[in-house]
Amino acid sequence: MGGEGAGGERETAGGTPAVPVGTGGRRDTGGTPALLGAFEEFRLRAPQVDRYTNRLPEFTSDVKRGHESGRRQVFFAATKGGHEKVERLLKEFDVPFVASSDALQAEIVIASGALPRGFDFEELNLTVYSEWDLFEPPTSTRVGGRKRASEAFVTDLRDLKVGDYIVHVDHGVGRFHGLQRIPFGPTEREVMEIEYSGGGKLLMPMENLNLIQKYSGGADSQPKLDKLGGTAWARTKDSVKKAMRDMADELLKLYATRQMVQGHAFSKDSPWQFEFEDAFEFEETEDQESAIDDVKSDMESRKPMDRLLCGDVGYGKTEVAMRAAFKSVMDGKQVVVLAPTTVLAYQHYRTFLRRFASFPVTIELMSRYYSAKEQKAILAKLETGEIDVLIGTHRVLSKDIKFKDIGLLVIDEEQRFGVGQKEKLKQIKKAVDVLAMSATPIPRTLHMSLVGIRDISVIETPPKDRLAIQTAVVPFTDDFIREALEFEVGRGGQIFFVHNRVESIYVMKEYLEKLVPGIKVIVGHGQMEERELERAMLAFIQREYDVLLATTIIENGIDIPACNTILINHAERFGLSQLYQLRGRVGRSDRLAFCYLLVPSDKILTSDARKRLAAIQEFSDLGAGFRIAAKDLEIRGSGNILGGEQSGQIAAVGFEMYTRLLEETIREMKGERIEEEVETSMNLGVDIYIPKNYISEENLRMTFYKKIASASTDDRLEEIRNELRDRFGALPQNVENLIRFVQVKRFAQHMGVVSIVREGARAVIKLTAQAKVDPNKLLVLIQEDPHVKFSPNGVLTFPLKVQGPEVIDAIEATLRGLAA
Repeated sequence: MGGEGAGGERETAGGTPAVPVGTGGRRDTGGTPALLGAFEEFRLRAPQVDRYTNRLPEFTSDVKRGHESGRRQVFFAATKGGHEKVERLLKEFDVPFVASSDALQAEIVIASGALPRGFDFEELNLTVYSEWDLFEPPTSTRVGGRKRASEAFVTDLRDLKVGDYIVHVDHGVGRFHGLQRIPFGPTEREVMEIEYSGGGKLLMPMENLNLIQKYSGGADSQPKLDKLGGTAWARTKDSVKKAMRDMADELLKLYATRQMVQGHAFSKDSPWQFEFEDAFEFEETEDQESAIDDVKSDMESRKPMDRLLCGDVGYGKTEVAMRAAFKSVMDGKQVVVLAPTTVLAYQHYRTFLRRFASFPVTIELMSRYYSAKEQKAILAKLETGEIDVLIGTHRVLSKDIKFKDIGLLVIDEEQRFGVGQKEKLKQIKKAVDVLAMSATPIPRTLHMSLVGIRDISVIETPPKDRLAIQTAVVPFTDDFIREALEFEVGRGGQIFFVHNRVESIYVMKEYLEKLVPGIKVIVGHGQMEERELERAMLAFIQREYDVLLATTIIENGIDIPACNTILINHAERFGLSQLYQLRGRVGRSDRLAFCYLLVPSDKILTSDARKRLAAIQEFSDLGAGFRIAAKDLEIRGSGNILGGEQSGQIAAVGFEMYTRLLEETIREMKGERIEEEVETSMNLGVDIYIPKNYISEENLRMTFYKKIASASTDDRLEEIRNELRDRFGALPQNVENLIRFVQVKRFAQHMGVVSIVREGARAVIKLTAQAKVDPNKLLVLIQEDPHVKFSPNGVLTFPLKVQGPEVIDAIEATLRGLAA
């Protein structure tokens, strides 16, 4: 019914689907409406409702307004989790509703049902909402195969705008000019228009979108447009690869050292390991399970593990680390957990104690709060092996720390440690398994992971009940701050207020207490005496205060589910990763959380500050940590990835292409055989595009075009097909054709086919000299059908006895029949 329906739906001039109305869908045995009266059909306008992702308070306001005007409103939830989320949301904002599909006469109803988008029926005074109008659609279920680590990082074109620079693998840097539909033989195709130097234009079919990347070259990079058909781009790529070799050599020395060292191969899971894992009170997400498998596989091999575990705050990285720690302890090996702050170390200590409580595992905290005598006792136990797990800050790197038999090092937020501490870590790392955890990996660490020097696991799937944090940039005004504080306290919650100036923090405390009389504010900052700071933190955790007014010391480690509003004063002064970490302090429960980025109302922000604030607001959906890291890289520039000398190379080709070229260079230097796979061109005269009335948003269409074009396995294509079905309903024939087209094209590329063209009632396939074709099978095909021709220059011509989408199947059958 309205919105993104199936591809074959008729539309009115305004683009609104026609809705047949007669008897509410009852039909007689002849299949025609039973009580049509004097008309066969009339049309109701059913425009789509707004998407409210990151604007949930606005949604509840709109629902309240509709309720007050007597409008009937129905909310369809496709999942049980969605049903529960919207119930909580409406309750929180005091919106009356009925949670039953049998109560359709009520004014606000939550019903079960899958609907891709909501719509308005003005004539019936009815608004229908879909679960996906409010919440981010779930990430697709993985049918099989594993994504490459870099797939989570590379651009998916969801934020590509007209005028942005893009990079084509073969033609170089161009400027994006939008999408358009053009005639293509007997059919139509959607193409991307790209402008090149000298006014040259490329109209690129969307099924080739795997060849396109958004250009990311660093802060304010203005790349030079390449010339379409020129040789400059090929020379640029060659010079970048040449310059990479010295740096790649340095990386490979690190890699070779790791390969040669023999570490401890941990035993397979014990019965106690299964018991420990069964005691986990939540259901593991798919990505969590995948990361756990990766870590265990690393630990069970002879090569020392060096894995980066990347995932948003609250996505379950600590549980993965605890399972690794348990596995180490079961083999009689000691574990060190290293945290950047005392508060975070203390929090890990409490988490480990609670999780390991049923097992005979000794866990200790090495803290500066302990007396010299207490620390000495801990050191003695550590050396004799009486302590299984030691948790602490960089104090655990001191010379007086001696282990009996260390097997695993867990590092939380590795990028926050200093150079000297990292050098000590390198010494420990040599023969010990290392698991580093990060919410927003710094570019260098991320880069090394992507090019295969370091292993990486990514947790992108949010926990079941998690809601995206509502993020807004707002001017610093008394009225707004008062309203935000009163709302959170009014619903029984607590607030973080970040003010990163110690000299004026107590003035800010007086201001807040005067602004909202009766509100209880406690201060925390790094210049306080440590025991006093710890007391302040604990008092806030125990809910003795409403507001924790603090500097960025809360950036890591504070986990308070009752705290679901954070206000960050002078947000324009913070880095993107820092803003992301601070925002991650809220939204740790199933309640709706808010992050307000306060900026001066009388100050003009710098270009970079505006970009950072826009990015943190834009990337507020769940699991955006990797995209934040990518954007941070883009804003800050990429010269610091492995040294300043690379910045020019990255600016020349863009970060994603640079990563791709570096990956190729390293594989070549490792001696791996890299087969040059030909890019097959195909024109079969079949409709292969995503209709606008199936996915109306252009950027979302581009995202799915790129996903389909980049799919490297049949399992991945099936996964995308399932995701489309889940989000937008049954696939129109055009989209099914596109997926099958890409599937056959990928097989043709693997065989070494240059092109496949349909010419009327025949197909023409051009093969490379190295094509993987069985000569005997080709000979049989030619002998069996006199209409089949094969020329000496590798061109196969054969008749096509089918039309439409069946042409794709016929081409595939022929290719598979010839494959060596």
